Amino acid sequence: MNRTALVVGVSGITGSNLAEELVKQGWTTYGLARNPNVSIEGLQPVAADLTSPESLSAALADVAPTHVFFTSWTRMETEAENIRVNAAMVRNLLDALAPKKSVQHVALVTGLKHYLGPFEAYAKEGFLPETPLREEQPRLDIENFYYAQEDEVYAAAARDGFTWSIHRPHTVIGKAVGNQMNLGTTLAAYATICKETNRPFRFPGSEAQWNGLSDVTDARVLAKHLVWAATTEAARNEAFNVVNGEYFRWKWLWKRLASWFGVEPVGFDGTVHPLEDQMAQDGPVWREIAERYNSIEPDLNRLASPWHTDLDLGRPIEVMTDMSKSRKLGFTVYQQTEESFFDLFTQLRNDRLIP
Repeated sequence: MNRTALVVGVSGITGSNLAEELVKQGWTTYGLARNPNVSIEGLQPVAADLTSPESLSAALADVAPTHVFFTSWTRMETEAENIRVNAAMVRNLLDALAPKKSVQHVALVTGLKHYLGPFEAYAKEGFLPETPLREEQPRLDIENFYYAQEDEVYAAAARDGFTWSIHRPHTVIGKAVGNQMNLGTTLAAYATICKETNRPFRFPGSEAQWNGLSDVTDARVLAKHLVWAATTEAARNEAFNVVNGEYFRWKWLWKRLASWFGVEPVGFDGTVHPLEDQMAQDGPVWREIAERYNSIEPDLNRLASPWHTDLDLGRPIEVMTDMSKSRKLGFTVYQQTEESFFDLFTQLRNDRLIP
């Protein structure tokens, strides 16, 4: 069967790892972004602006995908603006593809804000769900751009007759440069700065996160899950949580991350120490480190997103995710979490993004 994939958001953590997986599995693979990742061998880049129907129509004139994987989003100042812009990006893309009548399946990647609430009310009192998080839990009674994106997919599926899948990863661990949420690379940059300046590697988050159970999503696991759901009949028209399959506590993992970098770990001391505050003046420090070690990315803002790491590590509850639904339908991929981080750190070092 001829399968042609369009990966939307191919320059991000999820999109780039997915494109690599699709190419490896023999798919004809197009990657769409404003500035597409052109380093993936076998990927056919498509430069387009998702907010512009005209840009999409022109860029996709000769592209007729059978499977669409939507992994892109844009952060705006308010949730109302998040809804307006991010829903329109999904709608614009699917409208541009509709006349081709080629699309058989659309996969949408969202995340645990489906359960925890949008940025403006993220994991706040009144919006705290029961954990482990399960797919059948209802939507929160609050505006959320993830819901708006889902509704665009549902409406287009009813109109055009394709199947769909929704994928809700926890924090995604994998390599990307210039993206908006990147906990793994943020911690790598933070640990590097701590080592080079003799600062302690201080846990920035809450007691609940330090002591409670958590999980994360390796970008490679998410890529395999996206392809699995798109090609498995029993997974059609379903929403899925996607995580590594292992629970951990940050008080256990923090010491292991510190050991990898050779820095002194400092755990939760009764006070939250936001990483955004700790790293606020580190731009010049990072530039000096990059020059000293001949690193290829001197701009700390292109690697680190401390605001997002603070959201995850500052939550007032432990957060873990149930994977029973996928397991029962046959998805059995498992990934040890510390290896997700260590593999990422090794890749960042090999690619000269950290010393």
